[in-house]
Amino acid sequence: MFGRVLLAAAALAGALLGGGAAQAQQTLEAVKARGQLVCGIHTGIAGFALPDSRGAWQGLDVDLCRGLAVAIFNDASKVRFVPLSSSTRFTALGSGEVDVLFRTSTQTMLRDVTLGLRHAVTYFYDGHGFMVKANAGITKAAEMAGATICLIQGTTNEQVTADYFRSINQRFQPVLFERTDQAVAALVAGRCDAFGTDASQLAGARSSMPNPKDWTILPERFSKEPYGAYVRRDDPQWFDVVRWYTYALIEAEEQGVTRANAEEMRRSSQNPNTRRLLGVTPELGEALKLDRAWAFNIVRALGNYGEIYNRTMGPDTPVGLERGPNEIWTKGGLLYALPLR
Repeated sequence: MFGRVLLAAAALAGALLGGGAAQAQQTLEAVKARGQLVCGIHTGIAGFALPDSRGAWQGLDVDLCRGLAVAIFNDASKVRFVPLSSSTRFTALGSGEVDVLFRTSTQTMLRDVTLGLRHAVTYFYDGHGFMVKANAGITKAAEMAGATICLIQGTTNEQVTADYFRSINQRFQPVLFERTDQAVAALVAGRCDAFGTDASQLAGARSSMPNPKDWTILPERFSKEPYGAYVRRDDPQWFDVVRWYTYALIEAEEQGVTRANAEEMRRSSQNPNTRRLLGVTPELGEALKLDRAWAFNIVRALGNYGEIYNRTMGPDTPVGLERGPNEIWTKGGLLYALPLR
């Protein structure tokens, strides 16, 4: 795992030396000139990024990309999605193939200090888990000694699984795949006894399987997997835009600004924080070189963070995930917006 990180770092360094660094200094200007945001997303996992029956991408990460396009252009359609595998996502970002990654990417120390990239704000909290057949009689991971386990190459889940079985002095047989759909197909075909990845992705994978009730996600979690947007390290202005854009979605939920009431709150609220957020006063937009109504436009188009979450993977969707740690801090969760002032 560490070796792959170093190889990825070397590849990114070469890409930056080859001209990506100069381009990255003006990412916001380049996006505006292009007339389109280019956003790296997952190759396909329900809840985060998956094409619907019409071929249109849907999911939390997809809507976060669309929201960033709204912040820049006031138009959610001005985004091009680039599906990237786990093993190619960071190289694609470093080389300038995409402007930003909203792609189920865990924030870790080695990624932060070796890849030439920066992660912005944690927008989703998760943990590694395992999915097995419901009739397998397995209730905890320790009962899977010697099991064959499907894993996605280039993810933190490889290392987490290896570390866990090493910690209990047991062996397992990893079977590595480039994409989630490949791992799920192998699991359904009986090539693997279990699938190991982040629990939210297990829930998304299960919702797309032929018989979801045939599969169970074990309750244990074996890691901390905080997802953050990634950008190139050498463009602090673009980092600021992505960072405070993400905070604005969370802040809107904290303040009770929704898709339905955003216009009324912008018109009538006397709360200074709400007035700043919704662009009644111009300082936030001016600081980011965006329109003064950038945050208002996002919420009016897509909703606040909670609305996006519930629409894409919440309890009333096939993925069926409760908010849990992804609830805002005033309701017992971990999401907390730094002050937008």
